[in-house]
Amino acid sequence: REKGTAQSYRYACNCVAAFIQEKYKLSDVPFTALNRSFIDNYDLYLRTERRFALGTIVLLVTRLNTIVGEAIAEGIITADPFAGYEAEHPEREQKYLTAAELQRLMTTPLHDPKLYHIRDLFLFSCFTGICYADLKTLAWKQLEQDTHGDWWVTGNRCKTDTRYVVKLLPAALSILERYRDGTDYVFSFMPHLNTVDRSLKRIAALCGIEKKLTFHVGRHTYATTICLMNGVSLETLSKMLGHKRITTTQTYAKVTQPMIDREVEMLKIKLADKFMAV
Repeated sequence: REKGTAQSYRYACNCVAAFIQEKYKLSDVPFTALNRSFIDNYDLYLRTERRFALGTIVLLVTRLNTIVGEAIAEGIITADPFAGYEAEHPEREQKYLTAAELQRLMTTPLHDPKLYHIRDLFLFSCFTGICYADLKTLAWKQLEQDTHGDWWVTGNRCKTDTRYVVKLLPAALSILERYRDGTDYVFSFMPHLNTVDRSLKRIAALCGIEKKLTFHVGRHTYATTICLMNGVSLETLSKMLGHKRITTTQTYAKVTQPMIDREVEMLKIKLADKFMAV
């Protein structure tokens, strides 16, 4: 597991331990004691006693479900205690910058070199879809120029080891020109993600952007505003983002009014001579 994922499992384990201690007054229970009642009570405990948000509950229960699945695969238990259980999922809101907000972010003076650097990192993600972890390890050797003079960046995602392929847009190339310092990595200095996200909130305020900016918003912006709103297919976008399944890419797909308008206009042109008005 990635370090962050391992820490997440440890935290989930501690939550289960606290539940067992509080509910059953025990330090541990065997896998064979797990049943649907145990799962429902754990869900209720997370909601009422711990007062966790729905997203946190889904994560914690999913971690437990994964371990239970391992136990079933090992033959430790045969009945699935999660059978019929479905956690309540929060309504997912995929946040991204509109074209106008992106332009404002690019052109607003910041008067602070650190903020300029963090804005460059974020904008590079907005125009490539590369996430923080992959950007942190992005090396110059991953950039290649084709016979037409276009630049490409390829690599394997840290999270899934899935290969991604991105053709660099002019905006991304202009950022790269500011960071050719002779080191192996494109961005030799990468502040901690928490520092980046805090700075992005300051940058958003300076730019008059009311949305809560985090670094991952850049990936959503690339997927929605840069690609999908300009006619890039889900299949192509999935390859560029390095997704294993296209269903993952679909979570980025926002059907917006401009997209509907563009698609219908194209449809009108295609059908102009086929169906006459009646």
